[in-house]
Amino acid sequence: MPRKAVTTRRKKEPRLSIRASAQVKKILTQAARARHTNVSQFVLQASLDAAHAVLADQTEFRLPPAQWKAFCERLDAPAKVIPALRDLFSEPETIG
Repeated sequence: MPRKAVTTRRKKEPRLSIRASAQVKKILTQAARARHTNVSQFVLQASLDAAHAVLADQTEFRLPPAQWKAFCERLDAPAKVIPALRDLFSEPETIG
């Protein structure tokens, strides 16, 4: 009795659709070809790279060594007392 080949289907990822003018699509197609990939993969990778850059800007920053040293010294310095803020935070809340 011949055995049937077992096939497993991968669940498709959710679809992400965008609209673009013919001119934009032409540029994306040319760029994708230059990277030896298809337009979907090119757009996905470029978008992902941009998203990582945006998120990195939210979580890290870089300074030259001298500025980094000054930054760390300010972080380590004792806190300044600002009378106006001290007074503001010592008042009872008036919410409601």
